[in-house]
Amino acid sequence: MIPHLANLQAAARHELERQILEHSAAIEHWFRSEWQEITPPFYASVDLRNSGFKIAPVDTNLFPGGFNNLSPASQPLCVQAVMTAIDRICPEARNLVLVPENHTRNLFYLRNVARLNTIMRQAGLNVRIGTLNPEITAPTLIDVPDNPPVIIEPMARKGPRAILPAFPGGDGVPRLTEFDPCTILLNNDLSSGLPDILKGISTQYVLPPLHAGWAVRRKSNHFAAYDTVAEEFGRLVQIDPWLVNPYFERCGQVDFRERTGEECLATNVAALLDRIRAKYQEYGIAEQPYVVVKADAGTYGMGIMMAKSADDVVGLNRKERNKMAVVKGGLEVHDVIIQEGVHTHEKIEDSVAEPVVYMIDRYVVGGFYRVHSGRGIDENLNAPGMHFVPLAFEDACMTPDHGAAADAAPNRFYTYGVVARLALLAAGRELEQTAPQD
Repeated sequence: MIPHLANLQAAARHELERQILEHSAAIEHWFRSEWQEITPPFYASVDLRNSGFKIAPVDTNLFPGGFNNLSPASQPLCVQAVMTAIDRICPEARNLVLVPENHTRNLFYLRNVARLNTIMRQAGLNVRIGTLNPEITAPTLIDVPDNPPVIIEPMARKGPRAILPAFPGGDGVPRLTEFDPCTILLNNDLSSGLPDILKGISTQYVLPPLHAGWAVRRKSNHFAAYDTVAEEFGRLVQIDPWLVNPYFERCGQVDFRERTGEECLATNVAALLDRIRAKYQEYGIAEQPYVVVKADAGTYGMGIMMAKSADDVVGLNRKERNKMAVVKGGLEVHDVIIQEGVHTHEKIEDSVAEPVVYMIDRYVVGGFYRVHSGRGIDENLNAPGMHFVPLAFEDACMTPDHGAAADAAPNRFYTYGVVARLALLAAGRELEQTAPQD
């Protein structure tokens, strides 16, 4: 039986961090051993929630945007991590095509594309930007605020390979030669489906692999893999795995527009709330438990609702049903994951906040706080009105300081990095378990 930490909220708010710090040497050895068996995703970002008594991942994104939100001081960490990843995957790699999301008018997202472009170039790669957007039929020059302009080019298929065709020049775009990359780096989460142009490629590296996209991937698979990782971590650190792991259930065949599947949804919400209440009672936690109902596939904070009782998911009005019925890319929602809600007690200037940790290969390279002045501690912060404050990971060097208080910056950020890497390890296992057999 794993010993529990007694009454975390009332008696020892930072006990979890202390437990992790005391076992830091064992943790790092364990991670090194795991990465010899599991290939980490090329990159990822993990949304964390810190309730004081619990620090847990609530979302793991394998096509992270927002690199522009990282502190400029994190740039060398990003470059070195990319070099390590490329050396392991394709040591001879020279040419890389970066494939962004299809929206070309979102200047905030394009800043992320420009930052990724710079990181890859500084890692010694020849980089061009190729798009899956059928509306872009010729290379297009786009101005990006605070960055050099970027040229986005239509991709084409040449036999078994995806390429960027030659272009004679025009409309401010210089003459471009044909570009045949060794590696295709996706920053497009494939919510709209698997693109034909990338299917069946066997002589080029596609990172992350196509089955990491939301056309195939499911959050329930990820958190099932995370369950196992959390159990192993709990034994290693001698804590209750629940302290780093949100409970979840899955409900399939839901149709919000047709009002089918409500009984399944309500039953699972009630059962999950009962499990959470039992844990709250065990630890003397006074918070009101809640769950988050969200699409089993998809991102951008879409298809999400909160519930504090089964009644909250029955008899939804038309606006609520439409909000849940379709997510990014027009992906219809028929499967949902019901996840334990984790209160966030982080605040930036009196606004609630949650840390988002960025990783390349197996390394933490930076992060930021997602901050929302109009949301509460038990609400989704990934919503219009949010803003971002860089986390000073590079100042803390992600190294625990055993002489400092548990909530000192190096120790708090180290703990965030550990929990984020647990999610990264789960994602690596998830991708191996769900990889197509061929």
